[in-house]
Amino acid sequence: MKQNSFQKQALKIAVPVALQCMLQASFSIVDQVMVGSLGSVSVAAVGIAGKLGSLYMVVIGAVVSMAGIMMSQYSGAGDREETDRSFSLNLLISLLIGAVFTAVCLLFANPLMRLYSADSETVAAAAEYLQIVSLGFLPYAVIMMISARLRCMEKAALPLIAGIAASVVNTVFNYVLIFGKLGASPLGANGAGIATVISQAFNMLLLLAVLFAAEKGSGRICLSPRLKKMSGAKYLSIFLPVLVIEFMWSLSENVYASVYGHIGTLECAAMTLTYPVQGLLVGALSGLSQAAGILIGKELGKGDCAAAYRKSKRLLLDGLLGSIALGVLLVCCMGFYTEIYQVEDYVKQAARQLLLVFAFLSPVKVLNMILGGGIVKSGGQTRVVMLIELLGTWGVGVPLAFLSAYVWRLPIPAVYLLLSTEECVRLGLTWIVFVRKRWMKTI
Repeated sequence: MKQNSFQKQALKIAVPVALQCMLQASFSIVDQVMVGSLGSVSVAAVGIAGKLGSLYMVVIGAVVSMAGIMMSQYSGAGDREETDRSFSLNLLISLLIGAVFTAVCLLFANPLMRLYSADSETVAAAAEYLQIVSLGFLPYAVIMMISARLRCMEKAALPLIAGIAASVVNTVFNYVLIFGKLGASPLGANGAGIATVISQAFNMLLLLAVLFAAEKGSGRICLSPRLKKMSGAKYLSIFLPVLVIEFMWSLSENVYASVYGHIGTLECAAMTLTYPVQGLLVGALSGLSQAAGILIGKELGKGDCAAAYRKSKRLLLDGLLGSIALGVLLVCCMGFYTEIYQVEDYVKQAARQLLLVFAFLSPVKVLNMILGGGIVKSGGQTRVVMLIELLGTWGVGVPLAFLSAYVWRLPIPAVYLLLSTEECVRLGLTWIVFVRKRWMKTI
């Protein structure tokens, strides 16, 4: 009965999160198809501009991850006031970070985009697109923090519903603004950027209303960002490694994007075509990572380490089986996916090869996401995770990317395969930490 109860709890969080991620990825595919009809330059421009946006998202993700660790453990301990204070503090930090990123992207878009491509046409298009989408950074910060709050309340279906509505808004405005429908002027890729900003603002307002409704009747929310049970030094000792993890991982992804872009515009376009599918498959199982962080954190907050370890192994098994099944499905469907794009045959062929590599490595990627990104972090042992991430990414992945692309001059599928061996290194090291059980601590 206890196992069934846990699985129901996990599914209550995991399924809405997975559906939300998959929904976002599927709408991203629609966006890609719309932009893809404009040609490879537009596809590449949106892809490299999106890389800087991804850098911002993972920094915000670090703050959200910290908030999740705090809210889940304090919630498990039954401390409502400190849960509220954790939410307020991390929301404030997220907004400050969002303001800084927005200003940098508005002021320095062109020099930033030149880091990703040597093609002047691609750089100009990417810079203009980046300036537009950066206006959605602040709403995104609010969206992520409210979503984390609702998931810790085990109301993960509410962010899903808001996400569905926002995705519909995004797709409608994409169609209208990219192609100039309903009397609007055709704006091309910039229209996709404007649609993104509109949908982010809509999502934020909707979630604010949802949070107010969810909290109504449960007592006054403490909006003070001042913590009572955690010192500033303790907060920083947990948060800074998370920030380093997310920032350095995203920086490595930007390094990889730069490598792809300098291999060639067509190769960069091929990699860009794979991003929505990667997001779709990883998103399908990302709910397990979210569920792990919340539910295992609550068990640690209660002081039940035995239950935390047992339930962690169950989540890892579910992730392994699910990733294998989805990898097989991808191999069967990738040919159909690449044919829906109006791009060069070389781009389609390279994209299929890249998707094959991704399908092969997806079990390792998913286990890393659940184990390092959810389970071990839930105990606040972020410094160990940071060291493993840095060793794998910057000790293995980045050197192999440069060697394979610039020294050995391998084709892009081989470059992607070699740099992805970092995932295997990280998984092996994190597994050692997991079985030793030293990560199971309360904050």
